[in-house]
Amino acid sequence: MRNSYRRLRAASWIVTPTIALIVLAYLLSASSSYRAKPIPSAAGDLSGFSALAPIDIHAHAFINDPAVTDLLKRLNLRILNICVVVQHGRGYDEAAPLNRTARQVLHSSGGRAAWCSTFDPQDFEKPGFADRSNKILNQTFAEGAVAVKIWKAIGMDLKKSDGSYLMADDPVFNSIYADIAAHNRTLVAHLAEPTSCWQPPNPDSPDYGYYSQHPEWFMFRHPERPSKETILAARDRLLANNPKLRVVGCHLGSMEVDVDEIARHFDRYPNFAVDTAARVQYLMMQPPEKVRAFLTKYQDRVIYGTDNGLEPGADPARTLPQWNERYLREWRYFSTHEWIEYKGHKYRGLELPQPILRKLYHDNAVKWVPGILGKE
Repeated sequence: MRNSYRRLRAASWIVTPTIALIVLAYLLSASSSYRAKPIPSAAGDLSGFSALAPIDIHAHAFINDPAVTDLLKRLNLRILNICVVVQHGRGYDEAAPLNRTARQVLHSSGGRAAWCSTFDPQDFEKPGFADRSNKILNQTFAEGAVAVKIWKAIGMDLKKSDGSYLMADDPVFNSIYADIAAHNRTLVAHLAEPTSCWQPPNPDSPDYGYYSQHPEWFMFRHPERPSKETILAARDRLLANNPKLRVVGCHLGSMEVDVDEIARHFDRYPNFAVDTAARVQYLMMQPPEKVRAFLTKYQDRVIYGTDNGLEPGADPARTLPQWNERYLREWRYFSTHEWIEYKGHKYRGLELPQPILRKLYHDNAVKWVPGILGKE
């Protein structure tokens, strides 16, 4: 009995240290694993986004505020700061002040906010329009602008004296397009609108809120204006007539409903690319395998953009966090396989491979807008 007791005590001394070592190893492993987890930034998990040196090719920052530069630096981000003349739009109704502010933001941001200039299209029937516009644009090129914007008023609002609507392929623009190409600049073209613009109001449409607030652009209420097909046909003639001009079609080129339509245009016009600005939800609404295949095949032709805006009079402290929120949501959609919740719907992420993400978020902007990185 006594010998059995001794053997039991000896065994307990052997087992106990062994168990202790196992427990100690587990605790050390767990501690090491915990320390290895990346610490999310205050802006959310955008470390992978920032690692790509991302470029948002479609933004509007018209307040020269240090907060803009702070956000760009924190996210290791660059933007193309796009000027756009909006007739009767407070703070946007003339090109000169917009170009001036964008030039200031270019310099105050240390070049992180590249400048897309514009001209005044509303006086297109006045003598000397093309020469006057080229003079304005050439001055902006000399001061650092790397692209030129035309906007949806062309095709949807501006009318000739004979009552017809001004289209993007009108001969009045020929020498302007030729001059942009000769200076190796890019034309950024927002022409037409989403298909829902010509359809009855639909609360489930991604654009319902916009047209509720801007009924002047809701073409369903203005059947006398040109159809979407007419406007985009003029855009296509612009592409065909100016093969040396690089054109980036804003908002998926207003062909947001079906990526197959964009693909057909890519096949037809090698000088054409599109940005994703304000239309990522339309990609989300299509089958993920279809969108993934499209972005894989045309990985050199799609450029990331948001349409993030900081309008004159806006509060950067309230607006810039919304920029950050969009960057995070759309980064999760493109880079992960997670379910993304947005406006009451869930969408599956695409989980694009790293080389395609690099092109979407950086390389394609550099390719299609030479000079966007500044003088480095």
